[in-house]
Amino acid sequence: MTYIEPAPIKDKENPLESMMSRFDKAAELLGISDEMYHILKMPRKQVVVGLPVTMDNGQIKVFEGYRVIHSTILGPSKGGIRFDMGVNIDEIRALAAWMTWKCAVVDIPYGGAKGGIACNPREMSAGEIERLMRAYTTAMLNVFGPDEDIPAPDMGTGPREMAWLMDEYSKAKGMTVQGVVTGKPLVLGGSLGRTEATGRGVTVSALSAMEKMRINPYRATAAIQGFGNVGMYAAALLHERGVSVQAISDISGGYYNSNGIDIEAAMAYRNANGGMLEGYTGAEKITNEELLSLPVDVLVPAAKEDVITHENAADIQAKMIVEGANGPTSASADDIINSKGIMVVPDILANAGGVTVSYFEWVQNRIGYKWNLERINRRSDRIMKDAFENVYATSQKYKVNMRLAAYIVAIDKVASTYKFRGGY
Repeated sequence: MTYIEPAPIKDKENPLESMMSRFDKAAELLGISDEMYHILKMPRKQVVVGLPVTMDNGQIKVFEGYRVIHSTILGPSKGGIRFDMGVNIDEIRALAAWMTWKCAVVDIPYGGAKGGIACNPREMSAGEIERLMRAYTTAMLNVFGPDEDIPAPDMGTGPREMAWLMDEYSKAKGMTVQGVVTGKPLVLGGSLGRTEATGRGVTVSALSAMEKMRINPYRATAAIQGFGNVGMYAAALLHERGVSVQAISDISGGYYNSNGIDIEAAMAYRNANGGMLEGYTGAEKITNEELLSLPVDVLVPAAKEDVITHENAADIQAKMIVEGANGPTSASADDIINSKGIMVVPDILANAGGVTVSYFEWVQNRIGYKWNLERINRRSDRIMKDAFENVYATSQKYKVNMRLAAYIVAIDKVASTYKFRGGY
């Protein structure tokens, strides 16, 4: 029997510490009490499970799985499940809290949660991943539920894994329960518009920020780090709105063209090349680090956390940063970015389009009726635009940057709701 050891918690740029440092500043500006501070800080529930799974070679491996429920004050908790060797409890706690603030910022009735399993899905067969997903679902039967905790895909998981989760949960309950999970295949109750929802929300946020900064989209330039689901659709939609996307990247490196990249061609190449940009000839090859320091109007970090830190923040030349990924800017970089006058549309606002359409999926499952794509896009765009305007107005009122303003909006909403509901 083999035990899969989760990744050690990073001492440098700990994501939980980054999130908490911003939370602390916003809580201080709001003047919330010590009691409320600790209520909002402490996760409601943390579950750690051992998952013995029989591998294809007959060997049993034990994986460590997590589910952290940060808050259920606004409603059932919501958050993805990631399969990655980098998963650890600190990361999951930070991401669960981020989900609480993200849902509050866009004013949808969810609390925050996150789950994960320390594993490498790239080295596992489909059968091994399925057995792991079903084992995790069985271990979480008393946690998941359409009125309790609603998971979704995240890094290393997708519609296939959510279908297995729904099936295993439904078998345990003796009936089909579509609303227990979002991000499902369309035939199982998934929603139109979900695939491009996060990138679409990033685009709405970027265009709203351009409006405030009086930047004409048809004269604007952008660089997008990460050409996965979020970055690819953000690039396509920004390009559609007239923005010249000069650089894109993935794990193979960055690709730069001062005349603007043909996004449709890049997407076609990626899709025909196993989801990779490696070998793309429509642009000059640069590094991911060089992409971050390009002199563009809009920088969209849409890859992973902590790509902008105190070590490279001074090199950023973009006029605004629109965070497509969760936690791409470490707390240590905040002061440097602010001193340069760069507007940052923070992750808990900019990438909330995904959870917004996940909410729409859950609503459709509950009422048993499907909306068309036009209605979903119209409603999600309105929610994202309204959320941006609310955060921007809060930043003006408190004379703080957009990141702190977003946390102020979120914390105030959750704290006010808690006061109305009351504690023990």
